[in-house]
Amino acid sequence: MTSPPPPPPPPPHPSARAATIRAALARGETAAAFDAATRWRTAAPHAAEAHFLAGIAAALLGKVTIGIQLVEDAVGRDGQGEYHAQLARLYTLVRRDADAARALRAAEASPPADALGRDTIGCVYARLGDHAASLPHFAAAVRLEPANTAFRYNHAAALSFVGEQDAAEEELEALLARAPADARAHHLLAGLRRQTPARNHVDRLAATRRAARAPRDRLLLGYALAKELDDLADPVAAFATLADANAEHRARLPYRFADDAANFDAMETAWSRIAAAAVTNAPTAAPIFIVGMPRTGTTLVDRILSSHPDVESAGELQAMPLAVKAAAGTRSRTVLDPETIAAAAGADPAAIGRDYLARAAAHVSGVRPRFVDKFPGNFLYVGMIARSLPDAAIVCLRRNPMDTILANFRNLFAIGSRYYDYSYDLLDIAAYYQRFDGMMTLWRTALPGRVLELGYEALVANQEQETRRLLDHCGLDWSDACLDFHANAAPVSTPSAAQVRRPLYRDAVDRWRRHADALAPARAFLAQHGIVVE
Repeated sequence: MTSPPPPPPPPPHPSARAATIRAALARGETAAAFDAATRWRTAAPHAAEAHFLAGIAAALLGKVTIGIQLVEDAVGRDGQGEYHAQLARLYTLVRRDADAARALRAAEASPPADALGRDTIGCVYARLGDHAASLPHFAAAVRLEPANTAFRYNHAAALSFVGEQDAAEEELEALLARAPADARAHHLLAGLRRQTPARNHVDRLAATRRAARAPRDRLLLGYALAKELDDLADPVAAFATLADANAEHRARLPYRFADDAANFDAMETAWSRIAAAAVTNAPTAAPIFIVGMPRTGTTLVDRILSSHPDVESAGELQAMPLAVKAAAGTRSRTVLDPETIAAAAGADPAAIGRDYLARAAAHVSGVRPRFVDKFPGNFLYVGMIARSLPDAAIVCLRRNPMDTILANFRNLFAIGSRYYDYSYDLLDIAAYYQRFDGMMTLWRTALPGRVLELGYEALVANQEQETRRLLDHCGLDWSDACLDFHANAAPVSTPSAAQVRRPLYRDAVDRWRRHADALAPARAFLAQHGIVVE
């Protein structure tokens, strides 16, 4: 008589299974983790953790939509905070900001107990522009894992955005004590305040940059060093450091100005179709758009307007570019390209306006009747804005062309964003400015009176007079609070954060003359195209 076969081994305990898959994810074995989680999910369809881990792995493999569906399944089975937090993060990857905000509220009801979960919540709040809400979560992540420098950096950045500069500096120094070569920390630290001969980091920055080898680190450290040298009244050394850092980075970029020029050409060509498109039940909402070249005073004007009791700032939204992209229905990987512009030109502008407002809603509290969208790049979309939101106010900041070129060259924008690849070379910036100037000429001619072109220099010289013009254009009553914009306590997440917490100053007017020789080729380019700067 044969012995019966031995019974099959018992299935792994769910917690052991989860630990194994999480360990595989931590090692970067994403495909194996996805396969294991899928087998578990198939064998135990009610196991929320199996759906969750499969979703996280799917997203890491680039299958974000599938990942979202799987994590939504996990949330439906077990609404724990970690699941909601990660779902919110995935929603932001596909620009579903309203869904992300809703998931965050659910995560707050039972916050994750681990540092990564709290940091994730903080990051999503920051992505949505709510830096005040991000702070307690970043602080909790640091308390739970004080040695994690990424968590400390996020906390420091949030502190700087809400104006807690001293606390941010303390956090960054604690980070650098653990990771002395952390380039992001050095760069953020340099920008927190104006450096002085008695209190600066120039020697430390110079030594750290000499030792740095990673291209991104060298770029960040170069900008930080240049900024501090400029603060210490050494503009020649500052500009030389900046030019060196930018040249290194520009040499690695695949950028061609012709690609940006093609977008300008496409928008100019499409305008006649946009202007003729039938509008069906256009929205009556009246957002305020602040547009222009970056670093021309857009954050300053945003602070002035959001100091008004009837106005809040929504920050720099991508809502209009994304609404236009959705209306176009193009499958190109870029949000803005000639194909998208041409396809969107035939869409119903009112539908674009409604989509814009739906996307913006996640960034607006609704406590005040009006809101400001200060994404500078919306200058390309002025025609779309005017047609899709007929009651919107549009303000374009104008600044001395040479100061604009220098300011773009001196500022490190989001390194991964293709919007700003022109900013690492003076002639690229000059060419971009020339096309921007031409675009504004088109809107001025085609939409007379619709766009207020506000001069930065005029605002600095005549604050009250220009503020009255601004409020009048936006349909707002006078408010003395708009003159005290520097007292506005709202967070600022742009490079102008330190400046807009000071009263108006003239330091940046005609700054380009300090570097007139280095800027001579850009000035000559502008002159060749009819833009003369004396």
